[in-house]
Amino acid sequence: MTTTSQPERSRAVFSQEDFGLIRTAIGHYLEHTKDETERRKFGNLYHRLGRVD
Repeated sequence: MTTTSQPERSRAVFSQEDFGLIRTAIGHYLEHTKDETERRKFGNLYHRLGRVD
C-alpha cells in the first residue's frame, strides 16, 4: 500500500494586527530618516503593507 503524502499547509508568520504595527513603525521611521534611498525603499514597503489591511 502506498500513500501520497501532501505537504502540510504553512502557517502565517504575521497576524493581521502585526501588519498594522509594522506599518506604524515604518511610518515613524520615515518621519525621522534623512537617507533618501532608505526613504524610498521603506516608503514603498509602507504602501504595500497598506494593501494588506
